[in-house]
Amino acid sequence: MSKLTKQDAVVYTNSLLHEDFAKTCHGLLRGSERFEVKAVLDEKHAGKDAGDVMDGRTLGVPIFPTLASYLEKHDKPPVFVVGVAFSGGGLPESCRSEIRAAIENGMTVVCGLHDALGDDPEFNRLAKEHGVALIDIRRPRKTRDLRFWTGDILKIHAKVVPVLGTDCAVGKRTTCRILWEACNAAGIHTEMLYTGQTGWMQGYQHGFIFDATPNDFISGEIERVILECEKESRPELILIEGQGSLRNPSGPAGSEFILSGNASGVILQHYPARTHFVDQEKIGTRVPDPVDEIELIRMYGADTLAVTLNGLGWDEGKKHAYQRELQSRLEIPVCWPIEDGVDVIVPIIKSLVT
Repeated sequence: MSKLTKQDAVVYTNSLLHEDFAKTCHGLLRGSERFEVKAVLDEKHAGKDAGDVMDGRTLGVPIFPTLASYLEKHDKPPVFVVGVAFSGGGLPESCRSEIRAAIENGMTVVCGLHDALGDDPEFNRLAKEHGVALIDIRRPRKTRDLRFWTGDILKIHAKVVPVLGTDCAVGKRTTCRILWEACNAAGIHTEMLYTGQTGWMQGYQHGFIFDATPNDFISGEIERVILECEKESRPELILIEGQGSLRNPSGPAGSEFILSGNASGVILQHYPARTHFVDQEKIGTRVPDPVDEIELIRMYGADTLAVTLNGLGWDEGKKHAYQRELQSRLEIPVCWPIEDGVDVIVPIIKSLVT
């Protein structure tokens, strides 16, 4: 990854730091080459450490209730990040006052929601008055700048491995980052492609915003960024942050990365504490068993190299019992990336790229 100049930033979470809605903030707290997170703004958890709230691991990043309270004690950072991602990408009314305060304090506002701040009459007027930029990460690119799939990807030398999930918001991007770090540390030249707004904010060199791209161009854009990555960075391995899940009816995705991305294998992320697809408990649609998902991935033409697990909601005893049970049904590694790392997967990757 080429070096970016990090900018100091505060990240706003609308009192949702403890929930999946704050996954953009979670990603930035776990690492970014683009922004240095100085504080999280969250009224519900003010006074705590952001890492303690996120996953129980202290990070030394303080939480303030509001931007005003942060600025009473600290110099103004140049960037205000909207660190929440709501269903449908809309901007709730409850978020407006803090965004307004950031603009009035002359801060660049970075937002990954579908509701573009630059299209909002009030925010647009204030931004012009105060001379600040509104950066909408999910603003769709012009169709003339997009491409169709050509088949050129079939000629690449790098191995492509997407990290897919059995549901939305199960930790695919986090596991992808942990694996990216581990592979590079092991001497495997690895690049990670972002496919969502948080990945862009984390500063990965190559990627595109999957759900801001018209469906006709998804396959071509996957091919484009992989080809660009190989040409410009010459990696042995290209990891792709997956989106949605193969069988979530509200956001099916993943087959594109296998087929259009010419995947050499798949890492499958699973969240065992979640029994139903996110926000679909009343409908009754259930998250598939990882064994069944592995078979579906095989039918798409790719082998699953490992299963990685999200441990939120379970104690250590329950986690280890589940890991042993699932491992007994599979012939591939099963691990908890955040708790135990991904060292068990690295030898498989080494075999793949050699």
